[in-house]
Amino acid sequence: MNSSKGLGIVLLMPALMLVVLFFLAPVVLTAVFAFTNMSTATGITGGAYQVSPGTLRVLSDRYGMGELAERLGQPTYIVDEEGLAALEEMGIEPGIIAGLRDDHLGETYSSRREFEREIRDLPDRPSTRTVKQISAEFSRSLANARFRNAGALVAAAEAIDPDLGDAEKDALLDATYTGWTWTTDNFRRLASSPQTTRVLLNTVFFVALTLTLFNTGFAMLLAITTHYIPERPAGIFRIIWFLPRISPAVIYVLLWKWLAWDTGFISAFLDNFGVRPRNWMLGSATNAWVFVILINGFVGASMGMVIFASAIKAIPQSLFHAASVDGAYRWQQVRHIILPHLKWPILFVTCYQTLSLLTAIDHILLSTDGGPGGATEVWSLWVYHTALNNYAGNLQYGYGAAMALVLVIIGVVLSLIYLRLFNYNALIIKPRIEH
Repeated sequence: MNSSKGLGIVLLMPALMLVVLFFLAPVVLTAVFAFTNMSTATGITGGAYQVSPGTLRVLSDRYGMGELAERLGQPTYIVDEEGLAALEEMGIEPGIIAGLRDDHLGETYSSRREFEREIRDLPDRPSTRTVKQISAEFSRSLANARFRNAGALVAAAEAIDPDLGDAEKDALLDATYTGWTWTTDNFRRLASSPQTTRVLLNTVFFVALTLTLFNTGFAMLLAITTHYIPERPAGIFRIIWFLPRISPAVIYVLLWKWLAWDTGFISAFLDNFGVRPRNWMLGSATNAWVFVILINGFVGASMGMVIFASAIKAIPQSLFHAASVDGAYRWQQVRHIILPHLKWPILFVTCYQTLSLLTAIDHILLSTDGGPGGATEVWSLWVYHTALNNYAGNLQYGYGAAMALVLVIIGVVLSLIYLRLFNYNALIIKPRIEH
């Protein structure tokens, strides 16, 4: 017995590893990234410290340190060994270098004119051109400067303003850091964005209508209909309806586009009646929704049809024979025999298809891409456009991960509601054995 259990665990290990790598790990990473501000601008690794006019404005507007931002942004001239070494490499006369080292080493000048006046007063009296060259080597402005770490930035800032306080240092580091940081702003931004409500309503409309009309309703109608026709034509009919699911999504959607294009079948047919050709799929928001629901609905209906048909096939035929003998009509058979036996399949199809529709992206992306004007933008497609592909080019990984995490939570909550709605505990109870 123990060896059998051990063998079972060994055989399950590859499957468990795949579940961890391709299901649990992505969900965990999504939850982690949701609490960061990762984007194209920050990158996914550690960032540097970039002083720019924009960061200086942030320092002034957000932290109220306008005077500090002005001091750091203005050119400052400091006589230091770094500048003197640069003068030696340039071949400046040793007397000029010695005069700067002896009389002005460590001094700071707030303007170029003041510093160049001191250079002209040196004993060797350099030419005007040399004065310009010398002053350029001692310019220590932080404007447009980039630093690899916080220490280098603080050291450069203290060289300009030796009295820099701890609060000012922290504000400067926060305003100039270009890497990602931990934050909960993604969820606050998501809650306050007007686009959130619009996309959420689009998603609810898409999932509810497609699930009700096709993935469950039409699928059950197909399964029940094929149950009452001979087996051979019923099998052929199911195969035909299953073709959209096994067809590549690109080819499947292209066929729909060929149907709806201004040069497609609908336009060619209606042109005979004087209707001008146009793109029926993207002509209006209503048209776009009709095609999106039909495209996704036929795929979902095919899967539900096969599951429901298999479940109906498993119902003992003696029940149908007895019902026929008692004079039950087919609708009465459906109501009192078929539907009660389909609770498990209905629960599975409803739950699975809801989660599938919540994350549906390929058919909508290929058909309307959320258009026209964002009318068919659903939550999963919004996540894709935000985090992986948008016109602006600034991919917001953290914000997109927060959206995806919300979608995961919605899916879990809906699954629990379905289990409660279908009385899951009653479905899994052991049957009573009558003696």
